[in-house]
Amino acid sequence: MSEITKTQNQKAKTGYFWLIFAIIVVAAYLTGLTIPLLGPDEPRYSQVAREMFLRNDWITPTLGGFDWFEKPALLYWLQIASYNIFGVTEFAARFGSALFGLGTVLSLWILGKKTESGKQETEANQSFGNWLGLIAASSFGLIVFSRGASFDIILTFPVTASLVSFFLFDQSEKKSGFTFYFLLFTFYFFIGIALIAKGLVGIVFPLAIVAFYYLLSRKIPSKAFIFSLFWGTLVALPVAAVWYLPMYQVNGWKFVDDFFIQHHFQRYTSNKYLHPQPFYFFFWVLPLMTLPWMPFFFASIWNLVKGAVSRKNAKPQSNDKNLLFSFSPLLLFSLSWLLVPLVFFSASGSKLPGYILPAVPAALILTAGYVWQFVQKSRTRQIVLQTIALSTLIGAAVLAQFFVTDFLHEETVKHLIEKADSQGYKSEKILGLHTISHSAEFYGAGRLLRDADGKQRRLFGVSEVVEEMKKDNAKQALVLIPLGYLNQLTNSEQVEAQVLGDNGELAIVLVKV
Repeated sequence: MSEITKTQNQKAKTGYFWLIFAIIVVAAYLTGLTIPLLGPDEPRYSQVAREMFLRNDWITPTLGGFDWFEKPALLYWLQIASYNIFGVTEFAARFGSALFGLGTVLSLWILGKKTESGKQETEANQSFGNWLGLIAASSFGLIVFSRGASFDIILTFPVTASLVSFFLFDQSEKKSGFTFYFLLFTFYFFIGIALIAKGLVGIVFPLAIVAFYYLLSRKIPSKAFIFSLFWGTLVALPVAAVWYLPMYQVNGWKFVDDFFIQHHFQRYTSNKYLHPQPFYFFFWVLPLMTLPWMPFFFASIWNLVKGAVSRKNAKPQSNDKNLLFSFSPLLLFSLSWLLVPLVFFSASGSKLPGYILPAVPAALILTAGYVWQFVQKSRTRQIVLQTIALSTLIGAAVLAQFFVTDFLHEETVKHLIEKADSQGYKSEKILGLHTISHSAEFYGAGRLLRDADGKQRRLFGVSEVVEEMKKDNAKQALVLIPLGYLNQLTNSEQVEAQVLGDNGELAIVLVKV
């Protein structure tokens, strides 16, 4: 009786831990979203959404009043909805990304829990879903990109949800019924969402991964799946058409040319958008996304290679608890999921770290498989890894909330523009001398100088500043200038210059003719 009571107490304590961990995950993902918008993308996308929000236009993206057809509308829709609830703030701009990050973690947790069903009912088996959720939630890639107002996590969640739906369909014991076909329906539904998230890659990845999985498994797709390719198209395309159809009706061929030809095919086949990297770029970026679990990720790959060479574990035995991942369908599916985006983006002429994010869930599944086996041998191991996960989550939240802004002071002009505004210069035009500031897209919205194509214009001399001011009949303007060029303004006889502040890289200067 005492042993039964002890076991029940252990299960209760374990259940409390996972509940507390889930609460910490949600809190951590929603913490630190108020730091200034960073890099070129966050301010730009957040401003596009703000312009759509102010016009009450859910169809046509614009930046500075000019058409901006680089990406689909899903991120903008999430930001517009958040602007309506929270106001136009950094938190609102990132809130949708945080929810999609949590959605990715939830999808993987569901995959892990459903994979457990039908296995021998042991405490270790029952915890695999929780361990997969723990590894995913505390991984560097998901933590970072869930805090960014960018499209990478916006694509990753629907792709993950779609592929999880397919795998659960493929492994379903009952080959008919509501659940069986509902999983197929959600597979195609989330493909439609992924199309609105980041374009054609939203359908290319799920279908290519599924095809490669069938190839690795050396099996023919079921009749139900083959037939679903026809009716599933009637699910995915209408979902995507919610944006694509009115977008084409309003903007016509310009939308097709900008969005599909230039930002899909030319971006992939050339370096037109100036993001060159070597072929192997994502082969080192992807492992970094799995931190702090990277050693376990490499260990899982090493075990996979050894198993493939020796072929000793080609087929798992149902009575062996430690072979959940030994060439099981989940391993083959994860391998397919990992390799398709990795090879696809490695061949691209344009590479950015976030591109590989849709492959990270697969890497986390492989990692969790190794971790799951690792923790079976010792309660101490479980406690140590749980502590690492909690420390990572809490540490990331604390850093984002209290310290990141100070470290990234040079990366934003928010404080410079706020300082100028506080001194009464809220309506003055903002000019860039020897620089352009992507951060100013959001914080200096409506006040920037642009070329005929809508891009920010860079000025190269004090005389050009004077010329632009005379064109607008402006008596004064604000100028953003690198500190190394500051003496051009302060020593010029053409203007009167007053330095209002600097962020260590750029200064903001009040200029009067």
